Amino acid sequence: MYRRPHFTEYVMARIITIAVIIFIVFSLILVLFMPQNSMLMLAILLLALALGVLVFAIGRGANRMQKELRTINKYLSNLDKVDKIEYKARFFTQEFEDINQSLIKILKKSKKREDIKQRYNAKLKLKNRQRADMISAIAHEFRNPIASIMGYSQTLIDDTEIPKPLQDKFLGKIYNNGNKIESLLSRLILWNKFESKEASLHKSTFDIVVLTHEVVRALQESYPQRTIEVTGQARVIKADRTLIEVVLKNLIENALKYSKDTVSVDVTEDAVLVVDKGVGIGKKDVDKVTKKFYRSGTHSWDNSMGLGLSIVKAILSMHQSTLEIESIKDKGSTFSFKI
Repeated sequence: MYRRPHFTEYVMARIITIAVIIFIVFSLILVLFMPQNSMLMLAILLLALALGVLVFAIGRGANRMQKELRTINKYLSNLDKVDKIEYKARFFTQEFEDINQSLIKILKKSKKREDIKQRYNAKLKLKNRQRADMISAIAHEFRNPIASIMGYSQTLIDDTEIPKPLQDKFLGKIYNNGNKIESLLSRLILWNKFESKEASLHKSTFDIVVLTHEVVRALQESYPQRTIEVTGQARVIKADRTLIEVVLKNLIENALKYSKDTVSVDVTEDAVLVVDKGVGIGKKDVDKVTKKFYRSGTHSWDNSMGLGLSIVKAILSMHQSTLEIESIKDKGSTFSFKI
């Protein structure tokens, strides 16, 4: 099967052919015009030596050119595996030097495009994974309240003789689960606004202690058996009242869900602290609980779709603040922020 010659092979074949022809032609000329045998042999030897040196020099240069071109080809053929391009070419002629440098530029541009493509693919995979996590989280969170609504409704439909107190109890369960679904949907809508950069601040001046009491009264309806203590003097701030209400509601409700003792909300001169004595958060989870769709894999810290604290973090960031978390496993947690 025919194989194309390499650069060095091609050059050497041509130059040797030319050198042999030149040697034969000039040797015949010397034989014809130089009858002296001693001078004739010396001239032929010098001619052969000169042609040999010429062939050697050209062959060496061609070999160096081929080596450089092989290196370029190696980079091009393994572009997806090359992490960094550190390569400088040295050629005998400016034309080959220019060609080589142009190839290097093309190579670097190709590598840059490949890097961009890989980053884009990585982002796409992350988005797809987040979408799958979101669907899984939504299904998980909505399954129980929907199942409860359907169960209680079916019972009321099938048995019309149910006593009035029991009917009222079932209707109350249906109403509470409906509220839970509405709360989950509101959280998803709010998260979507943050993701699409549509959320904006509408600042006003208000007393954060008064707002905290309002949030506590609303939560007491869902947690009538729990005690929530609010301490602190009146403190007027300038912020988005609706969003700060979301922050307080999420933090206090988290404390209620993962503890059985009294939950404390302390409003100081420069911070708000929500303290519970509940299950706490493991060290490996503390830095992760504010991430979207994060679920610890245990039942002790669920974080309801992984959106509650993520939304809190986003709201506080809009107010140039951060969420601080201090927690000890099985001892309790303190969530705080300055504003």
